[in-house]
Amino acid sequence: MKEFLLELKNVSAEYEVKVLHDISLQIDEGEVVALMGPNGAGKSTVLKSIFGLVKHTGEIRYEGQKINPSPHQLVKMGVAYVPQGRRVFTSLTVDENLEIGGFFLNDAKEIKRRVEGIYQIFPMLKEKRDASGRSLSGGQQQLLAIARGLMTEPKILLLDEPTLGLSPKIVKEVFAKIKEINKKRKTAILIVEHNLKSVLEIVGRAYVLNHGRIISEDTPQNIISSRILEQIFSGKI
Repeated sequence: MKEFLLELKNVSAEYEVKVLHDISLQIDEGEVVALMGPNGAGKSTVLKSIFGLVKHTGEIRYEGQKINPSPHQLVKMGVAYVPQGRRVFTSLTVDENLEIGGFFLNDAKEIKRRVEGIYQIFPMLKEKRDASGRSLSGGQQQLLAIARGLMTEPKILLLDEPTLGLSPKIVKEVFAKIKEINKKRKTAILIVEHNLKSVLEIVGRAYVLNHGRIISEDTPQNIISSRILEQIFSGKI
């Protein structure tokens, strides 16, 4: 029986009402997989459940082992989560933001090595390394948030709406970097994204959610040809 890098089996979650209903999905090493669907479908809750931010029932398995995730444990295990909203420390420099991403290492030399490795992927951030987070543009803040997530050298990166509120030009840059991270670092990526056309260009598979349930899992080409997204967003499903 194949063991996936990350697997959810019949995961349900609720706040005051049930949000996820028996979600089962898999992502393997080096894959880029999208979670798609309308607002309120439960996409972000899937990521939060994986990262231990939302209580859930069902089973989450990582590298074949059942886990009861908590954020600090998952970071050490190789899972990074970048939430919505360009969450950077605006009063700190780019360098300091990245160093905080590696705080758990307790090794200044290793942290420095990882920061320099990040700058190879994000040369624009290197140029701004002494600038405050506050002085960065929205797109630069988003790239910094992603870069900080990479300081843990994760096996899997959970991205929640990384292009929200960005201009089309910056959206293109962000997706190019996500693709580069996957290619150069072999990092698996599970991404929630509203920009459907762009995200389908970089993923190998996608799950479509509606009302907290997975209603389709397929390749981008098949999802486009099935027109299931049009049906969901028009309210026909």
